Amino acid sequence: MNAIGIFAAFGTAVCWSFTAIFFSYSGRRVGSDVVNRTRLVFAFLFISIAHLLLLGAVFPWGTEPWRWGWLALSSVLGLVLGDAALFFSYVLIGPQLAMLVMALVPIMSTFFAWLFFGEVIDSTEMLGIVVAISGVTLVVTEKQTVSAESRSAQQRNYRLGLTMAFLGVLGQTSNLIFSKFALLDGYSALSATQIRILIGGIVLWSYTALRRNVRPTIVKLHDRRALYAIMGGALVGPFLGIWFSLVAVQNARVGIAATIMALPPVLLIPMTFLFFGDRPTARGVTGTLIALCGVAMLFLLP
Repeated sequence: MNAIGIFAAFGTAVCWSFTAIFFSYSGRRVGSDVVNRTRLVFAFLFISIAHLLLLGAVFPWGTEPWRWGWLALSSVLGLVLGDAALFFSYVLIGPQLAMLVMALVPIMSTFFAWLFFGEVIDSTEMLGIVVAISGVTLVVTEKQTVSAESRSAQQRNYRLGLTMAFLGVLGQTSNLIFSKFALLDGYSALSATQIRILIGGIVLWSYTALRRNVRPTIVKLHDRRALYAIMGGALVGPFLGIWFSLVAVQNARVGIAATIMALPPVLLIPMTFLFFGDRPTARGVTGTLIALCGVAMLFLLP
């Protein structure tokens, strides 16, 4: 197996972990909605530069209209609605738990691939699904058993944060399913990513303009720490993270690459302790490992 693919997969996991940290930090300072719409501007800039350097053009002007349609649907469900819910969950429940819930994306993708494309789920894949869901359940029920005030504001935020994270899972799954149609015939994934970010940015900023929030958004970006965090998250997430993931899939077996790229929940345990002082519990660590074992079974077992 090509070592480049292994390192690229691990690099993807590291990038997505730092993305969660950057956007969680900036979201707490200026709000998740500001982060969600602003990071697309920087991501589009980074990807446009990469597109020019790697493909010789600033933008894929010759893309067929039908690809635009699939990419638009993917962008609205994934980048706009799904990511908005995910970034809100970062603020409410923290990046570690939000990213753990996002470990369900490959499981949900398997289900919808069966639903839309007729891909059969065999017994080993079903076992992986059960194990992964068990691990997630072990973690997400922890605070409910610890908190004695079920009607407190903290508990309500916790439930809402979990709901937002699961909506993020659905958005990301829809993104993968609909993007698959646009990537037929070997279409460039980098070009597809750029178009999706453009469409998502237009939708989000149009909505922002209708609500007359453009100026308040710009004013909040005067918080330089939040601005730098958004730029960092856009760099390591929509830009480097996606690029590394493509290198990983091209140079390593997809099952191995996907398993390594599912490491952010584990990597976030020491990272959230370092940045936010969140001490992991034995239950959280155990649930994370169980969930990742389920994801590994889903991709590695025949």
